[in-house]
Amino acid sequence: MKIPRFYQDLTPYLKPNNVLVIYGPRQVGKTTLIQDFLATVPGRYKLDSGDNIRIQTVLGSQDFDVIKEYAQGYSLIVIDEAQRIPNVGQGLKILVDQLPGIQVIATGSSSFELAGQVGEPLTGRKTTLTLYPVSQLELRGLYNTYELKNNLEHWLVFGGYPEITAVGSKSEKIRLLEELVQSYLFKDILELEQVKSSRTLMDLLRLLAFQVGKEVSLNELGQQVGVDTKTVARYLDLFEKAFVVYNLRGFSRNLRSEIVRKGKYYFYDNGIRNGVISNFNEMGLRNDAGELWENFLFMERLKKRSYQNIYANSYFWRTWERQEIDLIEEREGKLFAFEFKWGKDKTKLPKQWAAAYPEALFEVIDRENYLEFIA
Repeated sequence: MKIPRFYQDLTPYLKPNNVLVIYGPRQVGKTTLIQDFLATVPGRYKLDSGDNIRIQTVLGSQDFDVIKEYAQGYSLIVIDEAQRIPNVGQGLKILVDQLPGIQVIATGSSSFELAGQVGEPLTGRKTTLTLYPVSQLELRGLYNTYELKNNLEHWLVFGGYPEITAVGSKSEKIRLLEELVQSYLFKDILELEQVKSSRTLMDLLRLLAFQVGKEVSLNELGQQVGVDTKTVARYLDLFEKAFVVYNLRGFSRNLRSEIVRKGKYYFYDNGIRNGVISNFNEMGLRNDAGELWENFLFMERLKKRSYQNIYANSYFWRTWERQEIDLIEEREGKLFAFEFKWGKDKTKLPKQWAAAYPEALFEVIDRENYLEFIA
């Protein structure tokens, strides 16, 4: 089953003497996206991988003549897994500076960002896209509203990685997710010299998986995994940059009672979250259905905003009196508050929020109206 991706046509994002950088988690479909696009490209292009030692030598050399000779005669240069190339930012800068009209695409998983290789060298010379696991927005090209809602449990339990979405049997989905968690999840992080223990990383990630939607204390996490708070903070930062988890901060503008010191963490993919704790039970057999629902809605909303250029700051809101709202979006000078409900119990607008932010809009997102919110 071929799943249509939002960025199928990359032409609008390509500019002369500019690098199109495509970030995203491992195994999310960046290479397939590139191959499908190149099949439609009329001019001469060159596709290489950063895993190739020869390419590492050329683009990592910072030798103007060698790099120009490598790209001569091509209008488009594509480097997959570009994070493998030492000093790749400088190499790409030489390409776009020295070859008039050249277009460049570079894809990279987390370490592309972790190593900071393309930031400063390509300032003003790059366009950045992020490819996420398959979104409900993209799946609307394959399914109608009834079909999406009828398959909701699949997305909540197994997530949206393309390979997992494409296979039919539950056992094969579980096998692929277990392999993804064990073989690929920490691949980029562990390549950094400062990180030695995959066991500590997994222990920390399991703790986050059991605290989805709840405020996280770095001190408590450190005590439970046996490392200091600074190390916990560094590992969490690596998880964020590796597109494993997303950190949501607390919102505060008026009230002393508003909590802002702690953050919440959501997983980029529900399937990965469930793979980390090896729980693929059906929704009716779980005690974490509300947490899965919240994680799913938050990330699907993030994908929609990213793909449709809806610019907003995101927060959660909570007071010491335990009044809370799951998601606050600050956009276009307005506040939008969203509460996520899996069950059918009624939800009231918190009194402290209503008093402090009377102009804010409030909406409950449940199983009836969620597709309008995310797709």
